[in-house]
Amino acid sequence: MRFLSLLLLLAVVCSGCSREAGVEQSAQTRANTAQLADTSRQAEQTTTAQPVSLVAADSAETVALAADRKIIKNAELTLEVTSPNDAQRSVASIAESQGGFVVTSETKISENHDPSKRTVEVKLIVRVPAKQFDAALAAFEKLSTNVIHRGISGSDVTEEFIDLEARIRTQKALELQFIEIMKQADNISDALEVQRQIAGVRTEIEKLDGRKRFLDNRASLSTITVDLKSPVFIAVNTSSFGRSLRESVSDSVGVASAIVLGLTRFFIIMTPILVLIILPVGLIASIFIRRVRRVRLNVTPVSE
Repeated sequence: MRFLSLLLLLAVVCSGCSREAGVEQSAQTRANTAQLADTSRQAEQTTTAQPVSLVAADSAETVALAADRKIIKNAELTLEVTSPNDAQRSVASIAESQGGFVVTSETKISENHDPSKRTVEVKLIVRVPAKQFDAALAAFEKLSTNVIHRGISGSDVTEEFIDLEARIRTQKALELQFIEIMKQADNISDALEVQRQIAGVRTEIEKLDGRKRFLDNRASLSTITVDLKSPVFIAVNTSSFGRSLRESVSDSVGVASAIVLGLTRFFIIMTPILVLIILPVGLIASIFIRRVRRVRLNVTPVSE
């Protein structure tokens, strides 16, 4: 009984304190409102209204919307450079100076018996801030003696980004409602069912938030694929008849040398086979044939 009385007393005291705090807060709010009204009236009296045209308003709104748009920019560059390895280091340095970085780097060397005719190809994937996209492209192109290919593409994901934000807010509001319902649950089964619904809502929030972060990252950091290639030299045949004749004789001598070398290798390889396999087999076969002949002669009757 004393415990209930104390609880009632505390409730009355707390309600009184809250009522006094509310009265003080409302009085302070009214005072602040009045002060703001006076300040607003003074500002209206001292400030001269300036008309704004509809064209200026539309352009200002367009600029504001363009600044908030989420655009994913991608570019592909195929550059012909004197030294792909040196250009690779230059590309990495330019990307770092623009606030970006190199994601992947791959080097490929073409196979050729003549080392002077081997070509080197380096492929890099670079991420740079969207604001530095054009500057980075221009710096990369300056490294090249010939721009073989240049492709730029963009994807506007502003609508999807806004839709994701709205869906996330809806799911969070739904989560709060489920939490309030769970507080009012009377039995364990209802509480478990509400908890399952909350888990599903949180999973959906995490999925939407992950997609939102992905779009934000792709829009804030543009991707540039740089393909560096060695120059391809085209051989022009300027030889005369005499030079062609000398080259033909040289080729025939080379073919003859290759044939002699091949026959020599064949005899060198076949000599051990001849000595170790063919000769013993031949001797054994001849001995066997002689014995067969002797047996036949012994079996044949002598005529009178």
